[in-house]
Amino acid sequence: MREKGGVVNPDAQLDLRGTPCPINFVRTKLRLEKMAAGELLEVWLDPGEPIEQVPESLAMEGYAIEAIEERTGYFSLKVRKPQASA
Repeated sequence: MREKGGVVNPDAQLDLRGTPCPINFVRTKLRLEKMAAGELLEVWLDPGEPIEQVPESLAMEGYAIEAIEERTGYFSLKVRKPQASA
């Protein structure tokens, strides 16, 4: 995670605009699994079902949803991979 001027920049980005459910959730989860614990992923999702379903599904899997921001024509979801359990 990189911080620039008080804004936390994600460690990785994933553009899933135009990707249907549940494929967008699966791709997000696979990307998070490749990341180190504590890293932040920014995912771009379409309005409607994707932004309604993906954050909820990730939260149920134990991922921390840090922010959801509405952009022009899509949403930015920031999700953090949890620290490994001891």
